[in-house]
Amino acid sequence: MALLVALAAGTVMTALSGARRGSSAVERLAERTLPATVAVLPNQPGFDWDAVRALPEVESLTTFVLTGSYVVEELPEGSFAAGFPPGDDEVFRTIERPVVLDGRLPDPARADEVVVSRQFERTWGLGVGDGVTLRLFSPETQDGLTFATTLPEPDGPVVEATIVGIIRSPWFSDLVGDEEGGLSPSPGLYGQYRDNLMGASGQGELNALVRLRDGEAGLPAFKAGLQQVSGRSDIDFMDLAEDGRHARDVTSFEADALQAFALAAGAAAIFLVGQAVARFAASSATELQVVQALGMTTRQAGLAATAGPVAAAVLGSLLGAAGAVVASQWFPIGTAALLEPDPGVAADPLVLAGIGALTPLLAAAGALAAARLALRSARTARRGRSSALAAAARRAGAPVPVVVGARFALEPGSGRQAVPVRPALLGAVVGVLGVIAAFTFSDGVEDAAANPARFGQVYQLMSYVGDAGQDFAPVDQMLPVMAADPDVRAVNDTRIAVAVVDDRPVTLFTLAQAGREPLRPVLVDGRAPLEPDELALAPGSADALGAGIGDVVAMSGTGGEVRELTVTGLAFVPEGPHNNYVTGGWVTGDGFDTLFDPASTVSPAFKYHLVLLGLEPGADRAAVAERVEAAVVPVVAAATGAPAQSLTDVVLPADPPSRLAEIRQVRTLPVFLAGFLAVLALGAVGHALATAVRRRRHEVAVLRALGMTRRQSRWVVVTQASLLALIGLTVGVPLGLALGRTVWRYVAETTPLLYVAPLAALALLLVVPLALVAANLLAAWPSHRAASMRVGSVLRAE
Repeated sequence: MALLVALAAGTVMTALSGARRGSSAVERLAERTLPATVAVLPNQPGFDWDAVRALPEVESLTTFVLTGSYVVEELPEGSFAAGFPPGDDEVFRTIERPVVLDGRLPDPARADEVVVSRQFERTWGLGVGDGVTLRLFSPETQDGLTFATTLPEPDGPVVEATIVGIIRSPWFSDLVGDEEGGLSPSPGLYGQYRDNLMGASGQGELNALVRLRDGEAGLPAFKAGLQQVSGRSDIDFMDLAEDGRHARDVTSFEADALQAFALAAGAAAIFLVGQAVARFAASSATELQVVQALGMTTRQAGLAATAGPVAAAVLGSLLGAAGAVVASQWFPIGTAALLEPDPGVAADPLVLAGIGALTPLLAAAGALAAARLALRSARTARRGRSSALAAAARRAGAPVPVVVGARFALEPGSGRQAVPVRPALLGAVVGVLGVIAAFTFSDGVEDAAANPARFGQVYQLMSYVGDAGQDFAPVDQMLPVMAADPDVRAVNDTRIAVAVVDDRPVTLFTLAQAGREPLRPVLVDGRAPLEPDELALAPGSADALGAGIGDVVAMSGTGGEVRELTVTGLAFVPEGPHNNYVTGGWVTGDGFDTLFDPASTVSPAFKYHLVLLGLEPGADRAAVAERVEAAVVPVVAAATGAPAQSLTDVVLPADPPSRLAEIRQVRTLPVFLAGFLAVLALGAVGHALATAVRRRRHEVAVLRALGMTRRQSRWVVVTQASLLALIGLTVGVPLGLALGRTVWRYVAETTPLLYVAPLAALALLLVVPLALVAANLLAAWPSHRAASMRVGSVLRAE
């Protein structure tokens, strides 16, 4: 019994401690790391960051080299683990001051020290004390590498660096789904090799992380000041405070899931361990009736019967607490694990003390109640109410085993013939409900994880054709070649730039058809824009602007004039370097041209230029990418004069949406929850079957004496088990389906993603036969006992 208590209490303690730890991970990390409020991304050579640093809203600012390409020799070609080199020594000190998980922070004066994330160490096997080789480019070569997708052989200095620490902060944390991790050079790399990172022309670009004195509340004033000192209204931002809120939402959801798991485990413990405690106390009380004849009072007998279970509960609680502390090294889970500032073993005194004290109290209450009931049953015996279903079966002339089995399943009885009918019925219903709800929710997760379109990604391939107002490929010639492939359904000429609405930046994407069909954005509501004065906003931007369908927003771009656009729909947008799929908007090509002036000398006509390709259902993405690239490369080579063999990665597969990996994080919890609830149902039903045969053996013996056969005795228990299973299925299946869909709709709306009602067809198909088989397997031993009963001995004993 102590081991049962330890398993149950330890599971609940572990889950609750992990939930509390995970729900606070983001706040605890932010309290210790001076996180940036916003990332400012002008992508402009020679930008005056000193003027920005002097703004009164700015508490601290650090720059990073956007265009400073370098190669880490130990990483494979195409790896993205090498991070942007810091452009000053403010980072790691006054902003994004990370917690050090191992080792120390780099010396800002040394170029040969780097720090890495925990995932980098796990993936590449390189940790504190290991060496990495940083290979830089000559200043002249660096000038030609701006936003290059394929790097040439480095021809500059070689820096033999040492990993001195493993760090973590909101900016320097690992991301969900990123298997590479990150490496961050010391500020000394920029200090000693500035020209190798910025180029001979000095026209490399620095972007910045900014921490505001008033946090997110200071953003409007900061943006106004930034526009004044820069003369630009189209500077893009990454709202890191919003990213922090999203991380809190994700970790809160993970914590809620763990708490639900703990509640399910607690319920299973009350049913399973509680029944063991009750049986032990009841049997002890029955034996103590002999001692009562010698003078022991009823109160003393009850306390004596309770002592054993309470002692077992105390010991089990201590063992469970020890197990929870050991298991804490694997918590928190999911996103919270990547943001936990103190990973490793930890004890939660509140949870350990609370559950540790509650467990013996529950054991004492259950044992005392069972003992008193057992002592009272020796003196009283009242006939319970008849079940309507059993009575109906009797009036309909059903066979005796069916009538008796229905009574065993539905009539609790009283006194020494009492059977835990209600717990069994509730356990069966909750078990089926939980399993169906869990697998329904899990089906929603699997559907979203397998369909990027749920996150608005309706294209499978892309081509990066322009940057900062300049196309480096012949787009007009490329589009018809791409559209000619039989498996390419939609080709969208996508220009991207940042407009402003009420001092809020909004990243806009063009809807411009170049294939057989238009690219159709995933719409949450309304429709896509069709006219130059129409706009579809992403849900996050619509909420930030307080705009809805039919509203008119005043929007300005680099053209200088304010344009009024009518919101026609809410739609997901492509994810970019500075936006996710819920922030931004869609406009037509003509609408884009009214906002962004191609002749502007202050800001480029577009920030990025992409071609997005949507494929036919079932098309082989890799094969199509290979065919399209083979067709496009000669066109690009002829137009640019570049050797065809030097043109690679012209057509790339689209990266999966960032939040898709977050959804995958919760796939396993519903399965574990379903397992616990299934154990709950099996335990409750199995206990009821065993108890009914034992406590109502006199009734079975009388029926056997009147002619009921051994086989019919078996059918009594089989009927009881099947009826409990059928009631659980009848009530649990529809409620479970509704609950699973409700929870998944909530997750879909808060993530957000396109909600598609999950069905869990396989679970629905299998739950009926599996539930009936499981119930009848549980009935095997009790039915054998009923059939092999020695009728004479039972009747003499009664």
